[in-house]
Amino acid sequence: MAALECLQVRVEGRVQGVGFREACVDQARSLQVAGWVCNRLDGSVEVLLQGPPEALTRMRAWLERGPPAARVLRVQCTPQPMPSPPLAGFERRPTA
Repeated sequence: MAALECLQVRVEGRVQGVGFREACVDQARSLQVAGWVCNRLDGSVEVLLQGPPEALTRMRAWLERGPPAARVLRVQCTPQPMPSPPLAGFERRPTA
């Protein structure tokens, strides 16, 4: 079994109202990455990712582009301690 890593990601730009969260859920599930995505009140999108390093690399690359209607200006990634127990599945959360 591959080692898992956990990242908190903040995505800034035109990322709300463009289907970013739904597309993020689809992409994460296709890569078998666990975690969640939510809009933030400041207009950014926050994402918590957990998975093997290779899958997280691919997910980060997707977050730098987003869906077609998005315009990503900045992506900040911060390593996080692994939650216990590990996350299962990937979900869209309400705005926080």
